[in-house]
Amino acid sequence: MRIGIPKEIKDHEYRVAASPAAIAALTEAGHRVMMESGAGQAIGYDDSAYRTAGAEIADDAATLYRESELIYKVKEPLAAELPLLRQDHILFCYLHLAAAPELTQALLKCGLTAIAYETVSGEHGGTPLLAPMSQIAGRLAIQMGMQALEMKNGGRGVLLSGVPGVAPGCVAILGGGNVGGNAARIALGIGADVTLLDRSPEKLKHYDELYQGRLKTLFATPANIEASVSQADLVVGAAYVVGRHAPRLLNRALLRRMAKGSALVDVSIDQGGTAETSRPTSHTEPFYIEEGVVHCCVPNMPGAVARTATLALSEATLPYLLRLAAHGPRAAFEQEAGFANGLNLAHGQITHAGLADDLGLAHADWRQLIQ
Repeated sequence: MRIGIPKEIKDHEYRVAASPAAIAALTEAGHRVMMESGAGQAIGYDDSAYRTAGAEIADDAATLYRESELIYKVKEPLAAELPLLRQDHILFCYLHLAAAPELTQALLKCGLTAIAYETVSGEHGGTPLLAPMSQIAGRLAIQMGMQALEMKNGGRGVLLSGVPGVAPGCVAILGGGNVGGNAARIALGIGADVTLLDRSPEKLKHYDELYQGRLKTLFATPANIEASVSQADLVVGAAYVVGRHAPRLLNRALLRRMAKGSALVDVSIDQGGTAETSRPTSHTEPFYIEEGVVHCCVPNMPGAVARTATLALSEATLPYLLRLAAHGPRAAFEQEAGFANGLNLAHGQITHAGLADDLGLAHADWRQLIQ
C-alpha cells in the first residue's frame, strides 16, 4: 500500500505519525512510504533519517496526498488540508469528530474512509491508541495548571506543593481514566492535596488501594463535584466517553464559586470540554480568563513534548497500521472487532453510533459499506 505521512500544521504541533524505526517496519513489509519533507525535523528526525529507513521524501503536501492511498498522521485535517483529501483515501489519525461538526460534514462530503485512533478499542476494553497521549496529557495537565496559577497568567499565586509552614494547593480531578490517573500521580508527587472523582467504584477502589489514603477519592455525584470544585485551586477536566462529546460537568455558576484566579485545565477539550466556559486554545496562547478562572484548553497538549509523544504514538499505532495496510480495511476489521470500532466515516456515512447520536445524524453498519 502507498502510505503518506504529512507534516502536521496545527499550532506548535511537532509530533509526526511515525518514527524512523516504524518506517523501516513498514517498508520491510513491502509498503511504499512517503514522508513530507521536514515532518520530523523539529524533534531530531531529519529527512535523511527517514530516507535511510526506506521512505521517499515529498517536497510538499500536495504531492504526498496525490501519491498516497492511506494518510497516516497525528491530528485531524485542518482547512488547508481538506482540499487534498479524496474519496479513495483512508485517513488514520486522531479525529475527535463529536466536537467538530463542520469537519465531520466536510469529511462526509469528501466520502473517504476515516479511522479515528481515539475510538479503536482493545481486546480487553480501553482505548489503546488514545492511552499513550492521555498518559502524557494527564502528566502535562498539572504542569500547565501550575503555570495557570502563576500571577503573570492571571492566577491566584498558589504553589501547589506548598512550602514548610504553608499548606499545599488543592487539586480536583474529574475522571479516573488515563488522564485523571496520570494527573493524580504528578499532583501527589509534588505534594498537592488531591481529590479524584469518578463514577466507577472499581476505579475508585483501585486508586484508594494504590495510594493508601494519600489520594482522596469520591463518587462523581453532582454534590461531590460541586463541593470539590468550589474548594479547588486547580481543576483538571479528564472525563471521556468514547467517541462522544465529553460530559458537561461544570457550569458557570459553579465556576463563579471558585476563588478568583483558580485554574481549570480541561484536557477533555478535544471532545468538546467538561466546562460550559471551555473553548479550544493553543500552545501559543494557552490561557484565558472567564468567570474569574484561568482556563487552559489546549487540544493538542502532548505536542509540547513531541519527541516523547511521537515515540509513544508510533509504537501504539504501528501494529494496527501494518494490519490495515496488509489486508485492507474490511479484512483488518473482521480480524479484530476493536479495530472496527475506530471506523467513524465511510463512503459519506457515519459508522460510529455514538458519534451519530451526538450529531443527530443517522449511522450505517460498516459491513454494508466497506468492500
